[in-house]
Amino acid sequence: MWFWFALGSAVFAALTFILAKIGIEGVNSNLATAIRTVVVVIMAWGMVFLTNAQGGIKSISQKSWVFLILSGLATGASWLCYYKALQMGEASKVVPVDKLSVVITLVLAFVFLHEEFTAKSLIGCALIGAGTLLMVMG
Repeated sequence: MWFWFALGSAVFAALTFILAKIGIEGVNSNLATAIRTVVVVIMAWGMVFLTNAQGGIKSISQKSWVFLILSGLATGASWLCYYKALQMGEASKVVPVDKLSVVITLVLAFVFLHEEFTAKSLIGCALIGAGTLLMVMG
């Protein structure tokens, strides 16, 4: 089941890139990010209340709060950088560079989460990196 949610994430992310590129025209990138963020916040809290998950707030540990807040800050920084890059560059070049996050995530997962980094992972990372370079050159 995780695969279908991950695939859904990829499809919606692709739509996000295209819709953002169209919508950001003539709009300050920071303002565009703020508007997008408000929509995401409303949607996320809507799902919390729709699924009646709001009671779980009390059981979140201090460690989880810290890391969720840090993750939120990283997301915000990512979105600000992404929207600025998208405003300045072509979507067909910005998006592949943004997707280098896959390679960076695999390396960070190996270093900090002690996840396995196999030959297959290494080859995949190399191919993603090479593909990104190929897509953004010239």
